[in-house]
Amino acid sequence: MTLFSLLLVLGFERLFKLGEHWQLEQRLTPLFRRQRRFSLLRTLLLMLLPMALVAVAIAALRGLYFGAPLLLFWIALGMLCIGAGSTRLHYHRYLQAASRGDRDACEAMSAELTLIHGVPPACSEREYLTALQNALLWINYRFYLAPMFWFVVGGPWGPVLLVGYAVLRAWQSWLARQAQPLVRVQSGVDALLHWLDWIPVRLVGVAYALIGHGERALPAWLASLGDRHTPQYQVLTRLAQFALARDPHTDSVTTPRIAVQLAKRVSLVLVVVVALLTIYGTLV
Repeated sequence: MTLFSLLLVLGFERLFKLGEHWQLEQRLTPLFRRQRRFSLLRTLLLMLLPMALVAVAIAALRGLYFGAPLLLFWIALGMLCIGAGSTRLHYHRYLQAASRGDRDACEAMSAELTLIHGVPPACSEREYLTALQNALLWINYRFYLAPMFWFVVGGPWGPVLLVGYAVLRAWQSWLARQAQPLVRVQSGVDALLHWLDWIPVRLVGVAYALIGHGERALPAWLASLGDRHTPQYQVLTRLAQFALARDPHTDSVTTPRIAVQLAKRVSLVLVVVVALLTIYGTLV
């Protein structure tokens, strides 16, 4: 059921998920606004409470009406947690602004796209475009690849892990948008996501390393296996930049498009791998 649900979710997401309507971040905003104290314990509670509710729902729906309600529940959760509807709109608006040379609109949309890690201050145009590429690669990872990983590895309880990860992702984004940096540090959300992202980043990194310059990317990937301190954002984007180096661009429209095309290619490869492993496991 995992593979079938995942394929349906990805198909619906590409066709219908535009804007914030089917976005978990939007649904959790009223809860986040009520938070007045910030700590690692409160962040854990924000994550564990939805996970417990989803686990109870799965247990209650299991076996009912030949599994149809449970399948619909899986698909609904997948739609909420997988995909970046509003961020896709920001990306398309950035391309439109860059095409017509609207610098102010480009900066406004790029600020949305680079919300989590920002852009280096006083950087050159090339460094700015590289930071934008990295942000788009990270968005693809955070909203597609990492949720897919937790959805698949969780097996029959995949939606539980998926919701837990998506809540932390939404909490981090909300803090980055609304709160001071010190509050975000106090919440501990960055530290939690650092460890949750450790394994999926390395798995995704293999795909980027194989697509990129193997003689440089594979040693960098092997070195990352023993690295517990470098931010996962840097690990992933460093490996991806090896692949992007094959087709360098400095154009404000083409440069981000190349990064998105690479991210889509890696996503497709990983979906095919999941499908093949699922079919193999079923046959064996």
